[in-house]
Amino acid sequence: MKILSQLLALSVLLIYLSSCKSEHKELINIDEVSAWCIIGFDSSERSPEQRMSLLQDMGLKKYGYNRGKGEYGQLKEEFKLAKDNDIEITSVFVWLNAKKDSVGHLSESNEQLLTHLKDVEQKPAIWVSFNNNFFENLDDKEATKVAVEMIAYVNSRAEDLGCNVALYNHTGWFGNPHNQIEIIKAIDQENISIVYNFHHAHNDVDEYRNNFKLLLPYLSYVNLNGVKKDGPKILDIGKGDHEYEMIKYLKELGYDGPWGILGHVKTEDVKVVLERNINGLKLLNAKYSESK
Repeated sequence: MKILSQLLALSVLLIYLSSCKSEHKELINIDEVSAWCIIGFDSSERSPEQRMSLLQDMGLKKYGYNRGKGEYGQLKEEFKLAKDNDIEITSVFVWLNAKKDSVGHLSESNEQLLTHLKDVEQKPAIWVSFNNNFFENLDDKEATKVAVEMIAYVNSRAEDLGCNVALYNHTGWFGNPHNQIEIIKAIDQENISIVYNFHHAHNDVDEYRNNFKLLLPYLSYVNLNGVKKDGPKILDIGKGDHEYEMIKYLKELGYDGPWGILGHVKTEDVKVVLERNINGLKLLNAKYSESK
């Protein structure tokens, strides 16, 4: 009888502890965030080996590969180093320029990227964005046609590599969430999604709630940043006026990651920039916990 009472008491305690744990929810799981824009945005100009050490020291398990001003000659080496260090390279960035890229013919650097991706085991998502020179003097219908044809071509190349494609909201016509959704609907391929970037969201602040509802079925990644309506473009998380409510609303809609944080400051050591953003996330988490 005594043992039964003890077991009952232990069960009650476990249920209570589980309840307490579930109530202590974070806005963002910092252990799962990935680093973005850390290559070419680092005053220390780290080598791939040094980049792995940095990520490990900071407890970051994922990052995105952006070429910066370098060549793609080290891409395969970097992917191998990442795998050996149990780090995931989640994405690579492709920038399309109408002066260099067209359907059936990509720029030398973009071709080089795709060539090297054939030989890597980790298959990242290809994040794609456009120079606005693709869409100059075009109406929405014409611009959509151009974008659909170009994305469909890039996607066919990505499928051959075993990669997915995500549309990256930069600036200009292609950066408009409504236009990106129309492009995805027109192509109608399940492996095409959207990565939404807070550092390119300043023009959307007034309508972010409506935009997020529309974007939700297509979101595969959200990169965070401090958000003030009039900028600056790059701002530490927690120092803006809107990012807390924007993140909270995304979670209320049902989106719960993956999330990215930015380096994206060429004049500073990327470690310092990432640390500031992680500290900003901690502040947002504390604010969220206090509100519960």
